[in-house]
Amino acid sequence: MLPVVLLSHRGPATFRRTRSGLTLKRGAGGLVTALMGLAEHLDDAVWVCAAASPADALIAFEHEGHSIEIGFSPELHVVEEDDTAVGPSVNVRYVEVDKHRHSQFYTQIANPLLWFVQHGLYGLANDPEFTADTHKAYEDGYVVVNEQFADAVVEEVERVGGRAVVMLQDYHFYLVGNSVRARCPDAIISHFVHIPWPGPDGWRVLPVQMRDGMLRGLLGCDVVAFHTRRSARNFLSCAQEMLDLSVDFQAMTVTVPTSRGGTRKVAARWYPISVDVESVEKLAASEEVAAHRQVIEQLHLNDGHRLIVRVDRTDPSKNIVRGFRAFGLMLDQHPDLRGQVTFLASLMPSRQDVPEYADYLAQVGAVVAEVNARHHGEGWQPIDIRLQEDLAFAVASYQLADVLVVNAVNDGMNLVAKEAVLANSRDGVLLLSENTGAHDELGDFALTVHPFDLQQQADAMYEALTMDRADRAKMLAAAADRVTKNDVGQWLRNQLSDLEGLID
Repeated sequence: MLPVVLLSHRGPATFRRTRSGLTLKRGAGGLVTALMGLAEHLDDAVWVCAAASPADALIAFEHEGHSIEIGFSPELHVVEEDDTAVGPSVNVRYVEVDKHRHSQFYTQIANPLLWFVQHGLYGLANDPEFTADTHKAYEDGYVVVNEQFADAVVEEVERVGGRAVVMLQDYHFYLVGNSVRARCPDAIISHFVHIPWPGPDGWRVLPVQMRDGMLRGLLGCDVVAFHTRRSARNFLSCAQEMLDLSVDFQAMTVTVPTSRGGTRKVAARWYPISVDVESVEKLAASEEVAAHRQVIEQLHLNDGHRLIVRVDRTDPSKNIVRGFRAFGLMLDQHPDLRGQVTFLASLMPSRQDVPEYADYLAQVGAVVAEVNARHHGEGWQPIDIRLQEDLAFAVASYQLADVLVVNAVNDGMNLVAKEAVLANSRDGVLLLSENTGAHDELGDFALTVHPFDLQQQADAMYEALTMDRADRAKMLAAAADRVTKNDVGQWLRNQLSDLEGLID
């Protein structure tokens, strides 16, 4: 296998300055978790990422654009140049981005614009609106930052002689592939898009120069990959309808003209991402999780009470507000459940520097207050909401859930669903939105919910709570077996196998 250069916006670890010096904190989010698993399987890899803190920027400056080695065990640590890592490690290159440009790139274009377009969150009657400021943010922010990261990737490829596998990640870097292709023609380039890819009509929300530029940027790659076949087909449809390129839907390829008058094939592929099964099981067995589990049991599971759980970021795509409204509707229609079931929600505030996300968090708080005011009883509150980022608490919640709610408007995959079925110990029922990538794998072992249908979601919650225990156990066991067999290692192996087939 050739050396690998990996690019993502978030990195595997962030430095923090403390009184005792610099400390390392593991990067957050499902993407980072998955890529950590990927990096642990690669012996010769460099992970390029944005400096997320002043301490990261200091590390980038001190190392003059070179990577540093970070070991993963027994805990995160910097591996000194004359030392050898014990256990998995990865070389990380931090790229410092001008604060104003990063704001344009991230808080104006990547989030919310691309996120909202790709998740179908715009109502279109009033939003979005493109002004001179939007175009400036794209040209001076998104384009320039993509070029800066392309420069870093090119340097890493050239450092290993110009032959490397380049694995680009997600919607932040749609322009990087074409730039790397122009300067490193011998590189094998893939771009994995971790969020949904809508059809041409969804992309027509964007100005032509933006959407065409992003499509052409991706078409600089050899493989453009997604979580689902539907997203891969949508990508090909965009290339066909928007750029008038020749597409083969059977082979799942698009023919792209080259600067020398020839053509090259770009493949659209899908690889459903998963979780590190061993890591989830190890955490589930930890003392920290056991302590959280004991507290949750004491609060919510006495006298045969039952527990509905959700674990999410407070992102509009997660459909949290409708989920709580559906729960309130179920209590309206089944008053015998009042005082007998609690909805425990562990929610991580997300992207609060973006107005749309801050507004959504306020909506979440409002609907919780409304449902609790309407249905509370002596010693019982219908919704127990925790605004926190606590993985151990989340896993304890998974273990004790009678019902796990994943009702997303749209999700590239949704790893919560996969973590939960591995950890659950109460024959819990998964309520899974048909618009999640995970539904392709787990839909047969879950109750499908339709994200905009409150009545159907309320009915599904009631069905899950009243389902025969043997049926619940059978569904959970089948879901866990599917996740165990298709773990993050399999996700990696499938990609590397296809990329190796492109190496001459």
